[in-house]
Amino acid sequence: MDLKSLKVPAGATKKRKRVGRGEASGQGKTSGRGHKGQKARSGGKVRAGFEGGQMPLSRRLPKRGFRNPFREKFIAVNLTDLCRKFKKGAVIDEKALLADGFLKKKGYGVKILAKGEIDFPVTVKIAKISQAAKQKITAAGGSIEEVI
Repeated sequence: MDLKSLKVPAGATKKRKRVGRGEASGQGKTSGRGHKGQKARSGGKVRAGFEGGQMPLSRRLPKRGFRNPFREKFIAVNLTDLCRKFKKGAVIDEKALLADGFLKKKGYGVKILAKGEIDFPVTVKIAKISQAAKQKITAAGGSIEEVI
């Protein structure tokens, strides 16, 4: 078998529809666009959500709540997660957490929470950490440096 003996299976390729090529083609005259109206015109498209001049649903429905575009986003990391990934004497900072897959994006901050126990000393260099987590880390012999 060689490349020149290969053939496309029957029905695999289809000719494109050539509209506006006379009445006998079946797609002549209006070229499948129907009669008149905005969609029959060249460039005649309606934007998403347009309801023909009627007040759109997105504007009819009441708006609730407040969306703060300046909100700081934090990812919670528990002590159990840190115990699983890091060894004794490790330095835990945002770079280390990003490398180990705790953070998916750089734009998110990190807050360490106290769920679980830690039984070996580590150095933590994170902006946000809960009071209970601080107590557990210092009780295990670790140190905390708050980064701003």
